[in-house]
Amino acid sequence: MNMNAMMKQLQQVQKKVLSAQQELETARFEGEAGGGKVRVVLSGKSDLLEVKLDKSVVDPEDVELLEDLLLTAFKQAKDEIQQRSEAIMDSVKMPGMPGMGGFR
Repeated sequence: MNMNAMMKQLQQVQKKVLSAQQELETARFEGEAGGGKVRVVLSGKSDLLEVKLDKSVVDPEDVELLEDLLLTAFKQAKDEIQQRSEAIMDSVKMPGMPGMGGFR
């Protein structure tokens, strides 16, 4: 492949990556725990956008349960972001280009 063709292909990949990053950043990712009684929503940049709690999990005698449920829901949403990021990067890499992993 000549240098001009390779540069053109690299520019196309760069445009796709930028577009994919913007798509990821504006997407919303949901995690839930406790059968849906705790729900969090994160942006693609992992910013916390929403927290929804069912009244039944707000027990002053069992704060640890609520903490665990929140952590579980947050981790689930973060895992979704990572999976989407990896899928996007796999879809935009050039032929013969090694995997680039997810955004960090």
